[in-house]
Amino acid sequence: LQISGYLNLLANTIDNFTHGLAVAASFLVSRKVGFLTTMAILLHEIPHEVGDFAILLRAGFDRWSAAKMQLSTALGGILGASFAICAQSPKGTGETVAWILPFTSGGFLYIALVNVVPDLLEEKNPWNSLQQILLLCTGITVMVLLSLT
Repeated sequence: LQISGYLNLLANTIDNFTHGLAVAASFLVSRKVGFLTTMAILLHEIPHEVGDFAILLRAGFDRWSAAKMQLSTALGGILGASFAICAQSPKGTGETVAWILPFTSGGFLYIALVNVVPDLLEEKNPWNSLQQILLLCTGITVMVLLSLT
């Protein structure tokens, strides 16, 4: 088995931990914010997990081992949610949410910008760049519309 598979599992576990933090902290704010955060993370995670599964297969895992290992990384999300709930201040959820949501949001923005912007700058076909920018704007518009309801 290649080391890349194990590195991917570690990164996926850390990613799932931050997702758990974000979901739990969002539900501490309100049920609406919690459901919106959960939906956004689910939409992000479905293609992400499929890609991680493919990475594990290329690293030498068989299908069953790759599936079990992918499932085990989900424990990171449970640990993150548990950590967010246990980190609640006796003074209320405001202090907990005051650091968890900015921390996870900043991490997500950093990862998105590190992955997306260099690809956009290296793209030779302007039509592909325009499509990616339009889809990015569509995603932002959907988030804004969902936050208004």
